[in-house]
Amino acid sequence: DPFLRNVIFNKLGIMNNYETVLILNPVLSEDQVKESIDKFKNLLSSFKAELVSSELWGLKKMKYLIQNKKTGFYILCEFKSKPDIIASLEVELTRDERIMRFLTVKLDQHAIEYADKRRNKKQVKAK
Repeated sequence: DPFLRNVIFNKLGIMNNYETVLILNPVLSEDQVKESIDKFKNLLSSFKAELVSSELWGLKKMKYLIQNKKTGFYILCEFKSKPDIIASLEVELTRDERIMRFLTVKLDQHAIEYADKRRNKKQVKAK
């Protein structure tokens, strides 16, 4: 039972790994994009979630229109949190008019390993 599992996880304080991809409105300035990222980071900290990493992928062309826009700023954020805060987090993301679309997924062990490898490759390239 997923509900019972969440209750047990919350009692034990177990945190899951999650990944959220945000698509921001393309008409935003660079400063507004950074503000949106900071707002998301503050939102996570207010929910006592631990940010693992965040990457700004930049302005990307989309396969189909979202809110009559062909492009959007893509942001990938990985974080650890308790399972019960995800619904509240997504409500806050829905209220932000700068965010056109978002998707939050729970990472399994293989996805966590892959994300670590991807992050390490990016760090090596940056050096």
